[in-house]
This record gives sequence, C-alpha cells and structure tokens, in this order.
Amino acid sequence: MTSLEIVKNYYDCFNRKDWQGMLDLVDDAVVHFPNEGKPRYGKELFAHFLNKMDDAYEERLEELVFYTTSDEGKVSVQFMVHGKYKVSEEGLPPAHGQVYVLPAAAFLTVRNGRIMSVTTYYNLNEWIEKVSE
Repeated sequence: MTSLEIVKNYYDCFNRKDWQGMLDLVDDAVVHFPNEGKPRYGKELFAHFLNKMDDAYEERLEELVFYTTSDEGKVSVQFMVHGKYKVSEEGLPPAHGQVYVLPAAAFLTVRNGRIMSVTTYYNLNEWIEKVSE
C-alpha cells in the first residue's frame, strides 16, 4: 500500500471505531503529537489515548481532504469533526452530551508501511466555546 492508502485506511478505521485496525497500521514506536499536552511515545500509550477518547467522545470525521508530498512518506488531511462530548475531562467544561462540529487537520509520517507519527491540530478554544453553549 502507498502512504496515502495507509492513511486513508487509518481514518476509515477511525470512522468505524475500529481501534484495533488503527493500531495495526501504526508502528510500535509511533509518536503521537496531540493538539495539547505532551507527545505520546509508543503503541501502548497511543492505544490508551484511543480508549480514553472513545470513553469521553463520540466522533465522526467528514469532508476529509488528503494531501501528499513527492517523497511518499508524508500525508496530511483536513476534515470536519462531528462529535458528541460524553464524559467530562479534567480541565475542560462538564460533559452533558453536547454536540459540536469543528475543523481539524492532521499530519502523518509513514515509513516501511507503518504510520510513524501523527500530529493533530484543532482550535481548542473554539471547541470549548461550542461545548459551553
């Protein structure tokens, strides 16, 4: 598979809530650079993050647009996050089933058929405003 095919498969797994499918596509040494907080190193911490997100949020990504580079190892994607905030997270507003739509983007590095890094960006302040209404 090409880097683009791997990343498209990764996001297809996300929208199906196939967390194991996502984990199968990342390298054991994957690095996750979240929008906020410290990077997570390794598949085990990334799996923990996926489980925590699944508990607190119900999200579907729509309007995905993928971009590639000529070196075959970099893929970026922009999308709209359609979500529901289910369980309160520390430092964030209380959850009570608020729904939101938010633009976001991610940058992924693929090497030897595995996703090596995922960097995600979105406007946290905008999200807080949406779930505080």
